[in-house]
Amino acid sequence: MIKLINMKNSSQPLYLTAREASAELSISPATLYAYVSRGLIRSEPEEDSRAKRYRADDVRALKNRRAPPPEQRGLKGFEGELPVLDSSISTITEDGPIYRGVNAVALSQTATLEQTATLLWDVSGEDPFAPDNLPVISPAMHAVLVATANEAPLARAASVLALASDADPRAYNRSPDGRVQMGARIMRLAASAILGTEASAAPLHKQVARAWAPKPAQAEDFIRRALVLLAEHELNASTFALRVAASTGISLYDAVVAGLAALKGPRHGGAGPLAARFVAACAEGDPAMLIRERLANGEYIPGFGHSVYRNGDPRAMDLLASMHRSGVDDRFAVDVPALVLEATGERPNIDYAIAVHARTHGLPVGSEIALFAIARTAGWVAHGIEQLKSRALIRPRARYVGPAPGRKR
Repeated sequence: MIKLINMKNSSQPLYLTAREASAELSISPATLYAYVSRGLIRSEPEEDSRAKRYRADDVRALKNRRAPPPEQRGLKGFEGELPVLDSSISTITEDGPIYRGVNAVALSQTATLEQTATLLWDVSGEDPFAPDNLPVISPAMHAVLVATANEAPLARAASVLALASDADPRAYNRSPDGRVQMGARIMRLAASAILGTEASAAPLHKQVARAWAPKPAQAEDFIRRALVLLAEHELNASTFALRVAASTGISLYDAVVAGLAALKGPRHGGAGPLAARFVAACAEGDPAMLIRERLANGEYIPGFGHSVYRNGDPRAMDLLASMHRSGVDDRFAVDVPALVLEATGERPNIDYAIAVHARTHGLPVGSEIALFAIARTAGWVAHGIEQLKSRALIRPRARYVGPAPGRKR
């Protein structure tokens, strides 16, 4: 909580000199200037002077801020000023995400997305994925599905989910069993809308394989593993958006719509199609030349590097290792990653691994982000349930960087 200071009655100054600010924080002037360049402390020129003055409230806030925890080995540090929420659902380690104490990479070797969801939701009662727990489809929802048959899969899913809470008489059931059963209906509804198929109780990886893969039996295992690996990844952008929406008290259906909207961004789930385009370009030409050209033009290599993992994305490494073991095509499992690593120092992330597998199994263009959405619905439901339990409204505060009070313009 940020405390507002009544400047008329406070003896504390609004601004500090460089010497005063450095002394307050017990730092050198060079460190003070570094804080200013990072935007943690605001400064402005003194009138009739070359010197600068520094906002005292920023200095005090920085001084009082809780020291960030030591950086985890193998992980890139998060910015200390970003919002932090307590959660028992998952965390991120150098070995990949951990789902309620279980390593996701290890879990993906045998588990289905449904089993992963029950773990993330901490289910202790009846199986929410019982065959008869299918979504309710109202006439309006059916009309939307027909009208959006040729639209993008995520837009179609968001459109029908926006109507689902009005159609489902159990949309606001607050019991533990009621919420996880609703979560299963949400997953089945989202998957059917994305795939353009009827809602089904069949395992989701089998539904995806039948809808997309020319040879479903050969693609099933990859799809199953990918869905598990993509199911959850702590407080990423779409999950945080969902939690903010859920904190207002809306239904889980509506909260998932917020997650879908955020997922579409090119810096999040939208990175998958960009990686797929890079893979397609490498398949049609010389990967080494393509990489050099992109870097020479100031472009980045999509599907490589990660904002969290310093030593490589364990999820990607597992999927690419499976491709290497199968002997399908080492160009994309080994050769291209080696070229990019040499040129940029960046290792493949899961977007690249999914794009490579999708191409190998003949999945349609755009399936990368759609697969992401189907999988991540499990994690979104987990976070939605956790947020609704807390009954707390997420209301971050802004750090004001506008003109000082009373300053002439």
